[in-house]
Amino acid sequence: MYLRFILLVIFVVVVDEALSLGINHWKFREKLQEYRRQRLHLEVHRKLGGKFPDAVSDIFPAEYLTQPLDHFDSENRATYKQRYWVNSGSWMKKQDGPVFLFIGGESGLSEFDVIMGEHVQLAEKYSALIFAVEHRFYGDSLNDDGLELKNLKFLSSQQALADLASFYEHAVNKYNLTERNTWICFGGSYPGALSAWFRLKYPHIVYGAIASSAPVRAQANFEGYNDVVASSLADPVVKGSQECASAVRKAFSQVDDMLKRGQHRHLAEDFQSCGDISSHYDTVTFVSNLADHFMSVVQYNGEMPNVNISRLCQMMTGSSDPYYNLMTINKMMLNATEEKCVDNSWANYTKKLSNVTVTRGDTGMMRQWTFQTCTQFGYYQTCDEGSRCLFSHQMDFQSNLDICQSVFNIPGEEVARRVDFTNAYYGADRPKGSRIVFVNGSIDPWHALSVLRNQSSTEVAIFINGTAHCANMESAVPQDPPALTQARQKISDIIGEWLRDASGHAGKKDPNTLYFQKL
Repeated sequence: MYLRFILLVIFVVVVDEALSLGINHWKFREKLQEYRRQRLHLEVHRKLGGKFPDAVSDIFPAEYLTQPLDHFDSENRATYKQRYWVNSGSWMKKQDGPVFLFIGGESGLSEFDVIMGEHVQLAEKYSALIFAVEHRFYGDSLNDDGLELKNLKFLSSQQALADLASFYEHAVNKYNLTERNTWICFGGSYPGALSAWFRLKYPHIVYGAIASSAPVRAQANFEGYNDVVASSLADPVVKGSQECASAVRKAFSQVDDMLKRGQHRHLAEDFQSCGDISSHYDTVTFVSNLADHFMSVVQYNGEMPNVNISRLCQMMTGSSDPYYNLMTINKMMLNATEEKCVDNSWANYTKKLSNVTVTRGDTGMMRQWTFQTCTQFGYYQTCDEGSRCLFSHQMDFQSNLDICQSVFNIPGEEVARRVDFTNAYYGADRPKGSRIVFVNGSIDPWHALSVLRNQSSTEVAIFINGTAHCANMESAVPQDPPALTQARQKISDIIGEWLRDASGHAGKKDPNTLYFQKL
């Protein structure tokens, strides 16, 4: 029996922003996405009563909406086609029921985004219509010339929010929705920020927002990311330890000492580099790739079997030689990504980012997301001297700014100005909105840029001890820790209150200005 949904609740896809100068994060992410797809196929196979997952795309086909390339210039007639999916199987009370809109971020979506996940379980409970809408310039929502610099300027969070407003009008007309069909947004990671911002900037459309792991405060030099990584590796709740964190620090300290002594060839051999790492930028790429092993595992702790903080710490304390242990982890990660050596070439990395050939799907996102960090968010995960970072202090801020200059011709001072504008435009981590719930996990490095305390009775923070990036957005399973189960229940309760409150005021002139006072 397929899903039945009615209140229009906007969900934003769980995506995984990061900007390390190493390539290993992107490779890890590709493996994670592959694992997620395999897991979803199995879950959907069970959910659909044994039907083969290949038939899912026939049940939930992709649809397309022609959108303006520039919503803010009526003279520009250029368009692109935005991909989306619909699940109306449980949409029973069409006249006054909810609708869930699952909004994409910096990766492609699929039909699975309307049939699996926490948002789907909530939609089943509250009988909602589900839409999953892909973010412009990602997945299949991209013109063939979309990666050219002249067109990338239309990739922004403001344009993405305007897309959602335009999609709202499309949905209203196609499904005969009225003000009785309440909208609520959900999102995770960058789309978590979009979720909060959609409620903030379009309160006449969206009634409430759940923003999971949402980095709403843009920050060019994001030292706090690796501060949280250090804390997480030492956290006994996830089987980390101070001994583990100390071993990581010692290993990278030895790497830095060897770099200072000019032992680049020795390091390249020990850590299976594909080429020389003696130039400054290649050195930065090398140490970033090493740090990626830890940063990626912490951010996605436990998503893949036996890929977690516990195993990393076991390996980092497996012998009395932290440097040797770091070599062992590097070999393990190479095997996991099926690579014979690590590409530490800065030139190769910038070449990938400069490629304007469109590759659709999850792998075609590096250039677009890097452009967004240069033009709006920063988020550069550095390891400056004086920070709590456990990794190499060669991971400097300037090298990230040099990427913006060399690939997009955006100077460093312009990056800083644009980050400041983003915070001024949205309100950073004090957005002054209403009916927004911020959900974060203590292990997730991105919580450092989110809202961690209640801002008012209508802007509520839920902080989950021991969970990583967007953990609450996965489908609930019996093995979930109690803290995660309790957080999901609180989210569900808040949504229930919103729906009851909205239905009680349906037909009034401005139902979106009303808010229940009991949280």
